[in-house]
Amino acid sequence: MVFPQMGKGFLFGAASASYQIEGAAREDGKGLSVWDEFAHRKGKVRKNQNADTACDHYHRYAEDVALMKEMNLQAYRFSISWPRVMPEGRGAVNERGLDFYERLVDELLKNGITPWPTLFHWDLPLALQKSHKGFANRVTADLYADYAGVVVKKLGDRVKNWITVNEPWEFSCFGHLIAKHAPGRMSFRAFFHVMHNLLLAHGKGMQVIRALAPDAKAGITISMTPVHPLTESPGDARAAKLANQFMNHITLGPLYKKEYPQPLWKRARPFRPAIRPGDMDLIAMEADFVGLNYYSTEQASRAWYMPVIQANITGADVPDAQYVDENGEQRTSMGWKIRPQGLYECLDIIRREYGNPVVYITETGAAFDDTVAPDGAVHDAIRIDFLTRYLNEARRAMDDGSRLRGVFVWSLTDNFEWAAGFDKRFGLIHVDFATQKRVIKDSGLWYRDLIRATD
Repeated sequence: MVFPQMGKGFLFGAASASYQIEGAAREDGKGLSVWDEFAHRKGKVRKNQNADTACDHYHRYAEDVALMKEMNLQAYRFSISWPRVMPEGRGAVNERGLDFYERLVDELLKNGITPWPTLFHWDLPLALQKSHKGFANRVTADLYADYAGVVVKKLGDRVKNWITVNEPWEFSCFGHLIAKHAPGRMSFRAFFHVMHNLLLAHGKGMQVIRALAPDAKAGITISMTPVHPLTESPGDARAAKLANQFMNHITLGPLYKKEYPQPLWKRARPFRPAIRPGDMDLIAMEADFVGLNYYSTEQASRAWYMPVIQANITGADVPDAQYVDENGEQRTSMGWKIRPQGLYECLDIIRREYGNPVVYITETGAAFDDTVAPDGAVHDAIRIDFLTRYLNEARRAMDDGSRLRGVFVWSLTDNFEWAAGFDKRFGLIHVDFATQKRVIKDSGLWYRDLIRATD
């Protein structure tokens, strides 16, 4: 078998997030998150599903780590649940919750797997949403820093790689502008305020990590979805430019240029937060790497009636899509177009426009309708093809100078895929959610062999 040639020293891992896998939603002193509340609202999640149990990782973490070892994973990216550690988001620390992450980290290290925790992956304490409107209030960035301090003090002697915040754009947009995710708001003002305050939280988190674990590496994870004009018309070209600023450069600009992209920021004047002295310096505090999450590309057409961006953005979500659509394009079961060249495009933009920082692909992967075959295996050759093509594009970007250092496949296991519930399977490991039985898919075995071949 011909594997992507990523080179010696390239880091191979897999990724997950606390709400999507842990379960134990109300056990051992854990507080509720915005997702615990949102998923129980009727009609918010497909089939009214929730992650009260999910993959039961809270109780089965040792089994999952054993599977990671069997797959030869070098690193595991997971997230820490803020309300599990601080049930009210502030004040009292729940030592039983903190102890769970200590046990997980120790189990990973015992098995030769490097822990890569993310401090915030969307499960904001519900108490802070109720008392402060969550990250719409910049005070929450300070409370996040307090929480980060608690975690880093506990684990910083063993954890040497930290991610501050996962995908500020998705949390801001899906949760505060289009209401398809928790907490379910629809407000341009909330979107822009949450974006800025999440970036402030990242900067404050970097300060905490630098102070408490000065030898550790730390950075933020952002998403990128390149947007191309739907047609060659000037109007569609302008729409794509604004859409790229809205979706991609709104994070990269502050992080690496200390400014939000123009003309988007000018157009957002009625909704944007006040920028206080020192804000942009804090956000652009030097990091050791940037995490990149990439899945697909989109298209934009001019839409004069759309506030701020004057664009209609299409191509991201076609529910229940077939693997090949009516135009002959390959799609995943999420409806996302399979666009490996977009990964090269993202890495090239980071290299050319933002100073070529060290990059880790902290998520890439695909959902397909995986089933256990009569032979007891999960034959997902389509995912192997997907990962091969995406990694080959990553290699091409490295050959052109990108400082890409590793990849975390999304996801380790099938899990609760936010508003899509349990129907969308991204995992390298199949999970029967009724029995919690795990089966490493063919793609997971392929990934194991890729890692061995690279070693």
